[in-house]
Formats: sequence, C-alpha cells, structure tokens
Amino acid sequence: MTKSMAVLGAGAIGSSIGADLTKAGYDVVLVDQWPAHVEAMKASGLHVAMRKEEFQVPVRALHLCEVCTLRQPLDIVFLTAKSYDSAWMAYFIKPYLKPEGVLVSAQNSLNDEWLAPIIGYERDIGCALELSAEIFEPGRVKRNTDRATTKFVLGELHGRITPRLQEVAQALGVVGKTETTTNIWGAKWTKLVINTMVMALDTIAGIRVWELAQNPKYLGLCLKMGQETVLVGKALGYTLEPIFGLTAQDMAGSTEGWLKKILAILVSDVGKEARSTVLQDILKGRPSEVVNHLNGLVVKKGREAKVTTPVNEAVTAVMRQVEEGTLKPSLSNMKLLEAYM
Repeated sequence: MTKSMAVLGAGAIGSSIGADLTKAGYDVVLVDQWPAHVEAMKASGLHVAMRKEEFQVPVRALHLCEVCTLRQPLDIVFLTAKSYDSAWMAYFIKPYLKPEGVLVSAQNSLNDEWLAPIIGYERDIGCALELSAEIFEPGRVKRNTDRATTKFVLGELHGRITPRLQEVAQALGVVGKTETTTNIWGAKWTKLVINTMVMALDTIAGIRVWELAQNPKYLGLCLKMGQETVLVGKALGYTLEPIFGLTAQDMAGSTEGWLKKILAILVSDVGKEARSTVLQDILKGRPSEVVNHLNGLVVKKGREAKVTTPVNEAVTAVMRQVEEGTLKPSLSNMKLLEAYM
C-alpha cells in the first residue's frame, strides 16, 4: 500500500524535500503557515533551482487550517519547521498521524528530546541532515545542495535498525544520500557541533560561511565553538558519530583536525553563494534558532555538565541583540563579540 506522507513546515528545506518526493511519485502533502507560499504552490506548484537543474513540479499543498480536511491518516510526517515551532506543530499533527505512523524530525538542534514525549517515543525517528536551501519568494526555492551533496542520517531513538527506518531512508533517497545509524543521538550532536561553528557567526558578521573558513581569525572562533560543543557532548555521555563524509578514523585524530575537515566539506557542498538558515531568518525579520536551540542550547547544557562555553556564550549574547534588531549583521559586530569573550 502506498504510504501517506506530509511535510509539515514547507519552507526552504521542507519544500525541497516535498518537491523531490512528489516528483518521484510519493503520496505527499505539503503543509505550511505562510499563506502566500501555500497559495503559490496550489496555483503553480514548486519551482526548484539547483546548480545543474531547474524544474517545476505540481504539488499538493494545504494551509494549516485545511489539515482538518485530510481524510486519510498519515503514515509518515517529515517535520521540517524551525525548532521553536516544533513542539506546537507536533501537538497539531498528532491527531492526523496513524497509531503506527512515524514523525521524522528533519531539523537542526535536538528536537527529539521534546518531540518524543509529545508524539510518542516509539513514533519518533531522528534525522541529521545537510540540505542547504533558500526561499524568499512564494513557490520558488533556491537549493544550494543538489542531490549529490544533500545528506540524511536517520536513526531510531532506541538504536535498532528497523524496516520502517529503512523505508524512510529509501524515500529520502530521492532527495539526497541517506544512511541509517544505531547512534542517532551521537549523529545529532555531531550536527549540532557543525551548526554551532558557523550558523551564528556568519550572521553576526554578515558574511558567507566560506569567508569564515578563509579568515584565520574567524576560523579560530569557529573551531573554539566546535571544540566547546564537543566537550559538552562528551561530558553528557554522547558518542559523537562520523557523518557527512567524516570517518571514524578522522574523529580518532585531533578534534581540531576533524572540525576543519567537516567545515571544508560544508563549504564545498553548499557553495559560495549560500546563506545560512540563521542569516535568512534575520533577513526575514524572524527569530533564529541560535539563542535557544543551537549555541544557546550548548551553553545551557554546558552548565548542566559543568563545562564552560565562553565563546558559545558570547556568540549567543551578541546574536540575541541581532534578533532584537539592536544590531544588524556586520563585521563591526566582531569587536563586540571579542569584548564579550
């Protein structure tokens, strides 16, 4: 029987996933809270532009208020909303998910910590993903990572490899490269390390990720944030998982060595024109995930584990001002950041 799927939170990431699933023939509905975007999808489908491909695909789209019209309960929900929207969206979609259905948190941060108690521990599949995309115009997506450089690591929270996990991995295989893991918590923490290294700093400075990697001073800050996040994760008992092209051998070496390698992979995959999701949020006047779900989360968990995180703490403090609008993304903010540190 064909599985009934939904993409909940059809922004840049969700639209990229929904477009490819639809194109491949899956039964999927895209649900979003941006009215103009939903109307554009209903009228003309999704226009997706990648480096070497551009296509338009008709999609099935619903406003949040139209989800009540669903007649068929859902087998799989890909939750691709911002972390700060994940809890209420889980409560929202729960009545429409089959008792044996699953929710896949294709998001930044450690959303499974707060999603599992809502949706049910046994119905939550974790996902660490590398998919860079942008959406500033309704119905039109600029996808920075193509299918060869888009990556999904999927795992059951209990660590076993199950048929349903393999089924989800197979479906997402039309969007990018997929793999399953018995250590999804470790994979999610490794992704958090990557996110904390760059997603706030490029926004604070108002530059691209590749520019951070090229500047020795900024690269040093990225590495310090990554190292702090690694130490917090280890203190909490996570075994960091090699993902997105890293190997166990890479991670057996120096922390700085594998942090530099994963940053180089990221820069190569997303390209020079890509803007991080945090910078996109600020440009749109939205809150970012930094303060409560990325660097700020590392600071919070560092306190619990009694691990100091001065660089992540300074970045969180400056980023809070950027979110409030008292600061604009600018290289001049780097002096303020140094003062906080």
